[in-house]
Amino acid sequence: MYKIKHFIEWQVFGVCTAIGEKMGIATSVIRKYFIYISFLTLGSPVIFYLFFAFWINIKNYIQRSRRNPLRYL
Repeated sequence: MYKIKHFIEWQVFGVCTAIGEKMGIATSVIRKYFIYISFLTLGSPVIFYLFFAFWINIKNYIQRSRRNPLRYL
């Protein structure tokens, strides 16, 4: 059960966590407003969420590649 909770918190909600850390706002507040805005606008913020999730994954991949330059030798 812990592994499922950990996966959901860090993989699925990674966008809200990243935004919260950058802006200095609690992650729970960002998640709550995301849900409210999604209901009011019929789900259009989901597109932005997916874009930011893609961006964060690419950024993390690039950072991991730079840490070990001898990895591909």
